[in-house]
Amino acid sequence: MGGGVLGRGRDGHNSIDARPLAPYTPAMNVDLFDFDLPRELIAERPVSPRDAARLLRVAGDALADHVVRDLPGLLRPGDVLVSNDTRVIPARLFGKRGEAGIEVTLHERVALDGWKAFARPAKKLRPGDRVRFAEDFSAIVAEKGEAGEVTLRFDRSGDALMLALEEYGRLPLPPYIRKGEADEADRADYQTVFAREKGAVAAPTAGLHFTPALLAALDARGVRRLTVTLHVGAGTFLPVKVEDTRDHRMHAERGVVSREVADAVNAARAAGGRVVAVGTTSLRLLESAAGEDGVLRPFDGATDIFITPGYRFRLVDVLMTNFHLPRSTLFMLVSAFAGLERMKAAYAHAKAGGYRFYSYGDACLLEKN
Repeated sequence: MGGGVLGRGRDGHNSIDARPLAPYTPAMNVDLFDFDLPRELIAERPVSPRDAARLLRVAGDALADHVVRDLPGLLRPGDVLVSNDTRVIPARLFGKRGEAGIEVTLHERVALDGWKAFARPAKKLRPGDRVRFAEDFSAIVAEKGEAGEVTLRFDRSGDALMLALEEYGRLPLPPYIRKGEADEADRADYQTVFAREKGAVAAPTAGLHFTPALLAALDARGVRRLTVTLHVGAGTFLPVKVEDTRDHRMHAERGVVSREVADAVNAARAAGGRVVAVGTTSLRLLESAAGEDGVLRPFDGATDIFITPGYRFRLVDVLMTNFHLPRSTLFMLVSAFAGLERMKAAYAHAKAGGYRFYSYGDACLLEKN
């Protein structure tokens, strides 16, 4: 990506909006990213304590089995660990248009009272229709898009809307975990220790492995900890249905990198420290906010960056992430970061060793290829 559109950030400084930029996406057949994944390897619940999850280190061609609490010893003093502090909201709602039942999953906020959402069954909705989620809580269909997407305008906004979602909404658990049916345990399990800024409809799942004890050990190791915000959208659940990666379109997600974080990351790099991204969401935001010169800049806007092999990473040196599904944009991203053949070998090792996959599963620590 090059250039950018300047906007005004949360901290009052100029920032870059990545939405208009077209990241480099070479022609690649999606079949290259396919592999067999036994259903029983998809984790239904997280391990306890969280930092007891397994961690596969991938450095060059070497694979090493660890647990997450080993992370401080695998990093170096002076490294900077960047996590996503977004907080998952109960974005799954059940309502009615007249007598017809409607399910919606919010995925992108467009105004204080407006969200883009996936609706089922969308064919029953028309612009102007009112969907009632409770006697005193409803939304109007403002627009209707493609593939079941609608834009909803709620009867309240801001904090009042968030309170209504907390009361009437459910956590939008990924469909591969218990068929998407969240329960009371998920209200805690599906939030990271970093969660602060409300707005995500999916958890930045690499962050689920961290505990206060692990954070204290990282501090003692001399690893600097910073947070950015990327509100993860439900588009992260969508399968890639095209044959050529160039034909896939990512849903935009809102992100913020403050000037203080940008300055701290740049200072750490100048002093020889590595940038360690916790999760693909942190990585995508950092890469969106970095210039061609590898300097991180303040950012407040939307990004739809789609990273596939051939992408030149500007900023991130190490990535901690979970094990992803076949043919997913996330497996494409890790293949770009560490190498496709290397990741296929790592995933084969993980499957043979009984590693647990997906949001509640185990993790891997990847060094950039």
